[in-house]
Amino acid sequence: MVLLVVDTQNLIMNNELYKFQVLVYRVRTLIEKARNNHIEVIYVRHDDGVGQELTKGTQGYEIYGDFRPMPDERVFDKDVNSAFKGTGLLDYLRKKGEDTIIIVGLQTDYCIDATVKGGFEHGFKMIVPANTNSTINNAYMSAENSYKYYNEFMWNGRYAKCISFEKTLELME
Repeated sequence: MVLLVVDTQNLIMNNELYKFQVLVYRVRTLIEKARNNHIEVIYVRHDDGVGQELTKGTQGYEIYGDFRPMPDERVFDKDVNSAFKGTGLLDYLRKKGEDTIIIVGLQTDYCIDATVKGGFEHGFKMIVPANTNSTINNAYMSAENSYKYYNEFMWNGRYAKCISFEKTLELME
């Protein structure tokens, strides 16, 4: 089992996110629980490319302060929505013999969705704890509706187990 923290970068970690304060508390708690129980914490960062706000070398690109990786924790960089495409993450997890991924981060309707489905396609058991992923309003849905659509309808029982925060903490014991 690993904890995969996706795209929790300074530029996009803000109060526009659905249930931002709950997200921060829960992700910080899961990172702490993982570290205390010898569960590897793996980070993923998104790079939109040169000339964009979300790109290597900018402050916005760095991982949010409350979640900052320890020096020995792995960070994979990506330039598409899925954390598995072209990052080395898939090979890394397979070499370690991992089969279960607890996934948290941003954004529900973009990189979390692609990574949940990608992980499922690669044979991983995907676990999505409640209110540990988030997004902002878009032209089609409110952030709340996007969150509910993916967590309560799209993923659960199809691509992942969407479970309570408390149940996730128990699994990490």
